[in-house]
Amino acid sequence: MRIVSNFFRIALLTTFASIIACSSPSSSPDLGPTPAEIFGNSDYRAISYGGYRGKTREEGPSVEQLTDDIRILNAMGVKLLRTYNTSQFPQAERLLEAIRREKSVDPTFEMYVMLGAWIEAKNSWTEAVWDAENDAWVEGTGPDHTQGNQENNSREIDTAIRLANEYPDIVKAIAVGNEAMVQWAVTYFVYPKTILKWVNYLQEAKASGALKADVWVTSSDNYESWGGGNTIYHTEDLTQLFEAVDFVSVHTYPFHDSFYNPSFWGVLPDEEALSFEEMTGFAMDRAVTYAKGQYQSVLDYMAELNIEKPVHIGETGWASIDSTAYGINGSKAADEYKQKAFHDRLRAWTDAEGISLFFFEAFDEQWKNADSPDHSENHFGLITLNNEVKYTLWDAFDEEQFAGLTRDGKPLKKSFEGKLESLLASAEAPPFKSQMAVRKIETVNPARVAGEQVTEQNLVIVHDTLSADSPETAFPSAMLKLTPWEGTTAIELIPGGVVRVETRAGDWWGASLELDADRGENLSLFKQGTLHFEIRGSDDMNFSLGFQTGSFLRGDQVNNFTNFGPDTNRRVSNEWQSVAVPIAEIDGGSDMTDVTNLIAFLSQERAPEREIFLRNIYFSQQ
Repeated sequence: MRIVSNFFRIALLTTFASIIACSSPSSSPDLGPTPAEIFGNSDYRAISYGGYRGKTREEGPSVEQLTDDIRILNAMGVKLLRTYNTSQFPQAERLLEAIRREKSVDPTFEMYVMLGAWIEAKNSWTEAVWDAENDAWVEGTGPDHTQGNQENNSREIDTAIRLANEYPDIVKAIAVGNEAMVQWAVTYFVYPKTILKWVNYLQEAKASGALKADVWVTSSDNYESWGGGNTIYHTEDLTQLFEAVDFVSVHTYPFHDSFYNPSFWGVLPDEEALSFEEMTGFAMDRAVTYAKGQYQSVLDYMAELNIEKPVHIGETGWASIDSTAYGINGSKAADEYKQKAFHDRLRAWTDAEGISLFFFEAFDEQWKNADSPDHSENHFGLITLNNEVKYTLWDAFDEEQFAGLTRDGKPLKKSFEGKLESLLASAEAPPFKSQMAVRKIETVNPARVAGEQVTEQNLVIVHDTLSADSPETAFPSAMLKLTPWEGTTAIELIPGGVVRVETRAGDWWGASLELDADRGENLSLFKQGTLHFEIRGSDDMNFSLGFQTGSFLRGDQVNNFTNFGPDTNRRVSNEWQSVAVPIAEIDGGSDMTDVTNLIAFLSQERAPEREIFLRNIYFSQQ
């Protein structure tokens, strides 16, 4: 435990500094360029790096394997690497040793590192226990997002300090956490106060001499976690974090949002007659504009706070393969052609604007989804596990930049045997906007704002006869986003006003119709009312259905569910049936002035490729 006064903490750090000064093997005055000279400098091209070859990270790559990789990265013009862990796995320290060895052989060799320290919540990666009888999670089970994993987090930070001091000519920055503050990281996320604690700890270490002074400190996180999206993230702790870091490291992923939030994605009607290259080019232009918009949203929030710090892109990327959400049956985003289009366009912009871009990632890795070889997470690299350089690097290959280089004893080669016609044949045109699934419900009541009490007798989500023409009928105060939880489902609005949910191959699944507003709908007059809908679908799975109040991020989310399936008294069949659920039967003691997910689905059972359909959904006061 590190519960000590600031005075005692600084004393400890000062003592630690003296030990490091005496024992550090690297005390050379030639530390190379400063972080200020590296970050934002297009001569120091950045990339996210993981060198794991196997299906687990327990056996990390050897120093010799890492040497292969840094030589390949150097040939690509890369001089700045981002890593993700310091102590959990052996790669980071071995990587630094590989770079040091290469520099000793070739004094002109340059490679620098932004060292990632993994930060996670207490009880991360553990299962929360669902009490079906009481329709609630069992208290004390699963991750506790209000606290950090003290043992892991302190070890990661202390190891980062040690490595930065032992390799002062290589380590130029430390990133505290990776997507550790964003709420969809439900297995490990923490609140900004935990990240702030460790950023302050590192800054104190720099001030005391326990950590070399010229190393930048940041946290690398989603643009929304940095205040660029939902205002629920706008907290005093986040403001203090902005003030504490030396620069801001922002993530943006249009690739993922081509499925989750495809507002920018697809071929416009007036582009449908264009060639594949032209229509795809316009779609990728919009993807890059979308990424720029997320980056700018963070700058805008910082301007509101009167905070000026450098802002770089700590992570973005584009996968080349996917078998589900981003493949032929999804957004059709994943292929090498689009990966190159996104990479080249974004690189051109960031180079021109003086922004470091840690493109994700250098090499494919298969540990991320080891049981699903064609999952997108395994295919974000620019080089495959069988040494094929993807389309993004074909020009570099043709220019013989990789001549004589090997990875694990084997030379590099071009994907698709270098045949452009084969690559193009494998690529899918982006979907036509006119044919894309709808993932939002835009029928709203513009005269009401979220949080204002709904006084009408009925609040309609979607219905084929109830309309706003009746003074007894209201619609939501904001758009409803059809949100698949962690990619465990596909959810869309299909013709006829029908909400369709299709499950994926996970151990649990969930989805919701989420109010796109700063707070939820005020349905306080509906506590004695009824939730109505018609339902049909697969008859062999158990799930819960209802609504949610509060916010998962704030820690006050409450599930208000009733159970469906063969093990319950509410069975589903392929025939439409009308359901009327009294709110009193499913009210979990919630605050109905803050109904955030007007419809939510949740199951703790594995049931892949099943379907549920809902229509004529509305709340009534009676």
